[in-house]
Amino acid sequence: MSALTSWLASPPPDAAVELATDAVSAATLSSRGAETAVEAFAQESLPPGALTPTLMGSNVHDRTSVVAALKTVVARLGSKPRRVALVVPDTATRVSLVRFEQVPAKSDDLDQLIRWHLKKSAPFPVEDACVTYAPAAANADGGREFLVALARCDTIREYESICEDAGLQAGLVDLSTFSVINGFLAGGRIPSGDWLLVHMKADYTSIAIMRGSDVIFFRTRPEGEDAFAGLVHQTTMYYQDRLSGQGFGRVLVGGTGRRSTDVEAARLDLETRLGTAVERIDPTRLAPLPDRLGSASEGAGRVIPLLGMLLRTQQEVGVA
Repeated sequence: MSALTSWLASPPPDAAVELATDAVSAATLSSRGAETAVEAFAQESLPPGALTPTLMGSNVHDRTSVVAALKTVVARLGSKPRRVALVVPDTATRVSLVRFEQVPAKSDDLDQLIRWHLKKSAPFPVEDACVTYAPAAANADGGREFLVALARCDTIREYESICEDAGLQAGLVDLSTFSVINGFLAGGRIPSGDWLLVHMKADYTSIAIMRGSDVIFFRTRPEGEDAFAGLVHQTTMYYQDRLSGQGFGRVLVGGTGRRSTDVEAARLDLETRLGTAVERIDPTRLAPLPDRLGSASEGAGRVIPLLGMLLRTQQEVGVA
C-alpha cells in the first residue's frame, strides 16, 4: 500500500509533529515486542492568530510563539528527536481528484499532465507550487483518478522552517486528514465497501469518502455556523447522485473541533442525518496509548494524525 501523499521522502522520522491553528502537538512510537505503541505524546496551546492556515499568503503570524510551543512540546517527549514527520493543516493546501482517460506511462509525462490540468484552476502560478499526487480509483475503461494536493512552495517552507528553528529536520510533510486516513490504511483496518470519514479541527472540518482503500471524494470546509451541516448535506447528495453510492458500511468521526463537545455532537448529528451508526475514531485500535490518554479525550483526538503519520512511515520502511 502506497502512502497518500508526501512532499519529501526521507529516512524514518524519530517523531511526528502537527502544527495546527490552536496547538502544537507531537508523538513518538516504541516497540513492545511485536506490538507498536505510542511511547510519548505532548501538546501545547497557541495564542489566537499565531498560525492561520491559508492557501494564499503567510500562514505563521507569531513565529516566536509557534517555535516556543514546538520546543516545549519536544522537550516533553523525553529524548529529543532530530528527524520529524510534519503534519500541516488541510486548509494550507487545495486537494482535488483528477481523472484521466489515459495515463502516461512515464512519471515525468504524468507530472506534466497533472500540472497542466491544475493551471486552469490554481489561484497562483503552478510553477510556484508544490504538487503531489497518488493513484486513486481506477476506471472500468482503463482510466484512473489521482488524488492531487497543491500548495505554495513558500507555504510549505514556512512550516518546515518552524521545525528548523526548533532544531528539527522535517523530512516528510503531509496533511492532517490524509494522515488520519493513512493510519487506517497502514494499520490494515480498511473497512470493506464505501465508508465515510469526518475529521474535525478547531478551524475546519474535512470529509472523505473512501471506496475500500481509495479516496473517491474529499472536501474541506472552514468552520462556521452552518459549515458542518452544509458539508455533510453536499457530500451525501454528491455521493448518491454522482458516485452511485449504495450506502456507507462504516462512518467514522474524530479530531478535536473548536470545543471539547464538538466531536460527540457531530457524531450524534451524523447518526440522525445518515440513519446509521457512527463511530468515534478510537486510536487505541491502531496502537496502545499512554495511560493518561483516554480514547475519547482531546489528546486522543490530536494523537490520531500523528499516529497515522508514524504508522505510515514505519510501513514504508518495512518496520510495521
